[in-house]
Amino acid sequence: MTERADRIIAALRSGHDHLASLVRGFGAADLTKESGAAAWDVSQVLSHLGSGAEIALAVLEGALDGTGPKDADFNTSVWARWDAMSPGERAEGFVPANETLVTRYESLDAQTRENLRINLGFLPMPVDVATVAGLRLSEFTFHTWDVEVAFDPAAVLASDATGPLLDQAGLLIGRLGKADAVDGRPVRLAIRTTAPDRSFGLHLDETVALGDAPADPDAVLSAPAEWWLRLTTGRHAPAYTPTSVSLTGAALTLDDLRRVFPGF
Repeated sequence: MTERADRIIAALRSGHDHLASLVRGFGAADLTKESGAAAWDVSQVLSHLGSGAEIALAVLEGALDGTGPKDADFNTSVWARWDAMSPGERAEGFVPANETLVTRYESLDAQTRENLRINLGFLPMPVDVATVAGLRLSEFTFHTWDVEVAFDPAAVLASDATGPLLDQAGLLIGRLGKADAVDGRPVRLAIRTTAPDRSFGLHLDETVALGDAPADPDAVLSAPAEWWLRLTTGRHAPAYTPTSVSLTGAALTLDDLRRVFPGF
């Protein structure tokens, strides 16, 4: 079944079309505004997405033609070229670079979406198209928010992406979370999200892990699913936290959770 890959690729398309339409309307001053990504202006976020699209395309093509991933020098050369661009060039280059990647994903037939395995280098084994496209969707969606929040502090993650990203949230949670941020205290947190409605658990001990909702939690977090996802990636400042977010229980505070997920 390719349903997961299909859904992710469709979200990549809608996300690209949305951000591309915004970028085409940006002026010079817009591109140098501070973004939601620490120390990056809007053009630098677009540079990261444009260079990432080129690298992701090379990884996909290497899996399709059997040549495998490029070496580190390739990535370095791509980053250097985008870093050297002016803000306007980054905006102009982002749109076709990401369009090419999304179109290539869309061109994959059902058999390829199901059976192709792709070596990313940093995971223990090759993974399927849904996983690789899902990682790109994560990068793209959060950095789209970084762009949008420069102009609207109430910006939220794309609704088309929120469900797929919630499904894969456990993949990197152990890397994103810092269990020692709560002084080694074991905490069992029940999480209840809306849009979509989900119920699961966050377990803080020697590591940070997702699991089933605990029957007797130390605390309960209720939040829109998109904010929970932003929390895990450090996009959780009080100014960007909606009033619908609530945390009950004395085991930890929202600021504790912000320290658990400092971002990157």
